[in-house]
Order: sequence, then structure tokens, then C-alpha cells
Amino acid sequence: MENFSLPIQVRWSDIDQNRHLRHSAYYDYGATVRISCFTEQGLTTMKLEELNIGPILFREEAIFKREIKFEDKVLVDLQVLKSLPDFSRWTIRHHFYKEDKSLAAIINLDGAWIDIAKRKLAVPSPFIQKIFADFPKAEGFEWIYPVKK
Repeated sequence: MENFSLPIQVRWSDIDQNRHLRHSAYYDYGATVRISCFTEQGLTTMKLEELNIGPILFREEAIFKREIKFEDKVLVDLQVLKSLPDFSRWTIRHHFYKEDKSLAAIINLDGAWIDIAKRKLAVPSPFIQKIFADFPKAEGFEWIYPVKK
């Protein structure tokens, strides 16, 4: 997949007292884009249940560049920035673009997979690995390797 982006409708409930997008809405929008991308590639919530696995986040970081207001049209993309070769740990980046193509925000997040029954980190199945291998890669994408102890 060369790229993935989703237009986001800013909701009135996502606006704060300062009349711009509240900080936590950025994270909600990022999650919507990630799950939409997973679903579009066949990694539906039913498939995750069948595989007994789910994505988890260790860190989310937002970098705010420009205000997003209620009337703004927003496009949010998804790119894999880093990953272990088995896609058990990864870093994803989202860019938030306004209608004029100006960059409004960047979200970086580190994640992994959890075995739902064991409640332990897991290596995803070949099905998930194939899906992640096809996700758009960021410029400067890098493979990461675990440090041996």
C-alpha cells in the first residue's frame, strides 16, 4: 500500500474552550485512522478476536503545529516509522493536514501486540505480519532489532 489517509470530520464535542481542537481528540482521530486502516486490510475486530490478539500502545506523543478549528477539514495519514522484522513492536506516525495542505500536527506512537488470553506481549501471526509489511512506510523507515542481554 503506497499511502493511507482518512478525512476526519471535526465534531463540535471535540472543540475546547479556546475554540480549537482539544488535545485528546488528536489521539482519538489517530486511533480511528489506525483501526480503519487495519479493517480495510482485513484485520477486523472479528479477526483480532479469532487470533486472540490486540494492538497496545506504550507511548503516544503529539506535536502541535497549527490550530484546528471546528470549520476545518482535516486529513490524517498513517505511516510505519520503525518496526521489528516480525512486526511485534512498531512505531507509527500520523500527520494531520488542513485543507490548504498545511501540517497541523504529528502524532508518534510506539506499540506492540498483546495475547488477549495470556495478557502478555506476543508476536503477531503471519496474517498480521503480512498486513503490516504492506502498510505505508515513512521516509527514513528503519528496521529495529532487539538488544541481546
